[in-house]
Amino acid sequence: MNENTNKTYAAVTSLTGVPRFFEALPLAIQHVVAMIVGCVTPAIILAGVTNVSPEEQIILIQSALLVSGIATLVQLFPVIPYCGSGLPVIMGASFAYIPLLISLGGRFDLPTIFGAQLAGGAAAILIGIFYKKLTKLFPPLVTGTVVFTIGLSLYPTAVTYMAGGSGAADYGSPKNWLVAILTLAVVLYFNYFTKGICKLASILMGMIFGYIIALLMGMVSFDNVQNSGWFQFTLPLHFGMKFEITSIISMLVMYVVSSVEAIGDFTSTSGGGLDREATEAEMCGGIIGNGAASIIGAFLGGLPTATFSQNVGIVIMTKVINRCVLGLAAVIILIAGFIPKFASLLTTIPSCVLGGATVSVFAMISMTGIKLITKEKLTARNTSIVGLSVALGIGVIQASGSLGLFPDWAKTIFGESAVVIATICAILLNVVLPESGEE
Repeated sequence: MNENTNKTYAAVTSLTGVPRFFEALPLAIQHVVAMIVGCVTPAIILAGVTNVSPEEQIILIQSALLVSGIATLVQLFPVIPYCGSGLPVIMGASFAYIPLLISLGGRFDLPTIFGAQLAGGAAAILIGIFYKKLTKLFPPLVTGTVVFTIGLSLYPTAVTYMAGGSGAADYGSPKNWLVAILTLAVVLYFNYFTKGICKLASILMGMIFGYIIALLMGMVSFDNVQNSGWFQFTLPLHFGMKFEITSIISMLVMYVVSSVEAIGDFTSTSGGGLDREATEAEMCGGIIGNGAASIIGAFLGGLPTATFSQNVGIVIMTKVINRCVLGLAAVIILIAGFIPKFASLLTTIPSCVLGGATVSVFAMISMTGIKLITKEKLTARNTSIVGLSVALGIGVIQASGSLGLFPDWAKTIFGESAVVIATICAILLNVVLPESGEE
């Protein structure tokens, strides 16, 4: 009897089949713990830039969780052919879009962002269909340059939050910096001096510690938590949707970059977890599935999603690849997206705690870019591509007013995000500059 019962359950190390619930649950929670902070942080940052009400900030966080759960299920269980990879991945709101979202949020509004996201999602679907041809334009040198620029452009955001958040009455105070540095120290401790779930959830550990310190210092308010309900479903198009051509163009560039990054994550998951290369159908379906999830997100108020590297790391380390385990994690994330109390609790995290926790994430994004760049030999040609692309991308953004006399459309496309200029420059230089012999 017991033998027959055992045969009805799959091992957590097999891709298909249903494992025992109480074996799958802690493994699923491990994935949720590793991704939850990274998933909601972009929504919190965007809410601060667009100055939305506390109620709408809660809705943005709920939507981020909701869309992340949907995007993960689409990837795990592709019910529509070529819409989802079928690989064991967790999806969440992407940090890569933050620089562009901040610039568009400050210049326009949320409906414009979601309109551009809808167009970007459609573009990602096309990229998935023709991905094989497009990847030739994105060797590791170009992709690494873009990722490096994304990391660099995020640093001011992290430091602003460490200092207390833009517009805060105590911005730049020693108290904010103390909490931020203590949070960062705890993140580093758990990341480099511990193992297992503590190491994988180092950012969460740092934020819990920083939150407790901030709470003891009287920096946390629970007013929004008391006023929020236990269950809420936000109707589609709550924030509305507007289409503005320059915002759409900027978002299209980011979706091209994000799609190429996704190829790297799918490759890592397949190679590290399944011990094989990802198939063309899995790559195609993964990118198309992410595009479809972005379109759904545009209607529900969720931000653009991407594969979460920390969860890829968990899959590779534990070899737990069962899709039902990750599907259970997606269901937990979905449930959290319907609970305003949970979302409102996340809004009580002080800016300095967020900054102290995320500055290490942004640093790792930059270093990931450098790792990609150094996969190729740093010849005179290659260093020119990287150096010029980063110089123009970061330089134009930091040199305030450098495009002051350009038309508004040009300033929006090229003057709002360093990533757009760096991407265009890296692609063009890689195509135009001739390959040279070994130096």
